[in-house]
Amino acid sequence: MTMQNSQPIWDKVDAHRDDLTGLADRVWATPELLYGEYESCDAHTEMLRAKGFAVTENVAGIPTAVMGEAGEGGPIIAILGEYDALPGLSQVAGIAEPREVVPGGNGHGCGHNLLGSAALLAACALKDWLAETGTPGRVRYYGCPAEEGGAAKTFMVREGAFAGVDAAVTWHPDSMTRVDDPLSLANTRIDFAFKGRAAHAAASPHLGRSALDAVELMSVGVNYLREHMVQDARIHYAYLDAGGTAPNVVQARARVRYSIRALQLAEMLSLVERVKDIARGAALMTGTEVEFKVFSAVSNTLENRVMDGAMQRALDEMGGVPFDETDRDYARAIQATLSQADLAAPYDGVAMDPRGDEPLCDYVVPLRPGGQVLIGSTDVADVSWAVPLSEVLVATHAIGTPAHSWQITAQGKSPAAHKGMTYAAKAMARCAQMILTDPAMLAEAKAEHATRLRKTPYQNPLPLDVSPPLVPRPAMAG
Repeated sequence: MTMQNSQPIWDKVDAHRDDLTGLADRVWATPELLYGEYESCDAHTEMLRAKGFAVTENVAGIPTAVMGEAGEGGPIIAILGEYDALPGLSQVAGIAEPREVVPGGNGHGCGHNLLGSAALLAACALKDWLAETGTPGRVRYYGCPAEEGGAAKTFMVREGAFAGVDAAVTWHPDSMTRVDDPLSLANTRIDFAFKGRAAHAAASPHLGRSALDAVELMSVGVNYLREHMVQDARIHYAYLDAGGTAPNVVQARARVRYSIRALQLAEMLSLVERVKDIARGAALMTGTEVEFKVFSAVSNTLENRVMDGAMQRALDEMGGVPFDETDRDYARAIQATLSQADLAAPYDGVAMDPRGDEPLCDYVVPLRPGGQVLIGSTDVADVSWAVPLSEVLVATHAIGTPAHSWQITAQGKSPAAHKGMTYAAKAMARCAQMILTDPAMLAEAKAEHATRLRKTPYQNPLPLDVSPPLVPRPAMAG
């Protein structure tokens, strides 16, 4: 299937395509981690102003969050963008072998350089269409930082940043083109800091109280807990501070971060309390003290079938992303670096068999195709509780490319990636246009959202005393 340019709003996307493709490449070249995305946010802010949006900076008190609005009256449609990178995924673009740009540096191994730029591209097209047709309505582009573990959107929801929004759309780079399944795991990241007492490990061990022992006993307790969790739950951990490197000193401090997930928010919050009890028990067993501090938290995704139906219609109108043979050749080179399990994983997720030699997905997957859904966590979920939302996945990289990999970073500036981000912008702009021109559809989406909230009222998973872990702006060189 190939994309057919039959909707005027797609032409408006094409009019801004080169500018926003350039933005995507600039963000790729300056990969910044959660809450430190100053250059990326500045670039998006400058583009918003250049395109004529009214700009609000420091959204929800977050210096790397920005919002641009255009239009008058009518419903407000939000288009969500992101631009944070990942640590340790620095990679030269356009090749099919691992080669760092900066040793140990950051990289866009999840495609967020494309994500934010395509979302802003869609907003530009919708802005122009609203102005040309005089249609009542407003479009808001939200530049959202720190999706990778920082839960910025959850903080933004808590601070009311989406107040007044009627519906929202977003997207994510993928190896398949499809409306995303409304499944994600609610997730809390908590730091457990144990405080003990130092002592000479040989001469006076009886005087010591090992915080490291407490962390290790907590790990044992959590491992026994795994047998008694709901099946969709996940618990992971990482040592942040093991208390030092001298084995002849009893470690007086140790800190570990736990990521606690479940498919339903209530189950996740219950599991958090059980993990806290295990930490308290570990402290009792070792004569230490423990303090908890939530680092971030996100909810599970709330489904909206009306919104997803509109997004599927937009995809079906376009057909697949129009890749060419050069795109396929590079994708095949990337696939040669992957395992058979990698190559098979996308088809498990959509319950489909491969269509012969298909290095890139140039078709649209049917809505809700079933299959084994591999579930992660995202702060987009909290926006889905605030307003009706649909998220689309669009092919930008070779089928089978694992998320958070050097292979995605390598493909992040490729012609195929640029085609995918343009396609994503057209899908979001068209879906938003449908919602703005069909009051009955919007009313139905909002009614469905309200019904789901009545069944399960929203509880923001972030404690009120937890603030975003903001990063200061780096000092200017020279």
